[in-house]
Amino acid sequence: MQINLTGHHVEITESLKEYVHTKFAKLTRRFDQINNVHVILNVEKLNQIAEATLHLNGGELFATSEHSDMYAAIDSLIDKLDRQVIKHKEKLNKR
Repeated sequence: MQINLTGHHVEITESLKEYVHTKFAKLTRRFDQINNVHVILNVEKLNQIAEATLHLNGGELFATSEHSDMYAAIDSLIDKLDRQVIKHKEKLNKR
């Protein structure tokens, strides 16, 4: 899995990179057919926004999360993507 990390109005530090990589490792343990991930971290005034697009075999998943803390926004984003990955995996198993 390749993770592309982009920052808008925020500097991507090494700790942020490591945090994102460890959190997305959780998703790869649940579903191993994730090809590419594009993560955008954005700061707008007091809001920290994290959004991600997952490119899977058979589709794409997108989620966005907003919080006052960037790490909390990333946690919320991972939770949303986790639910979407589970739903996508169940759809594949039904076929």
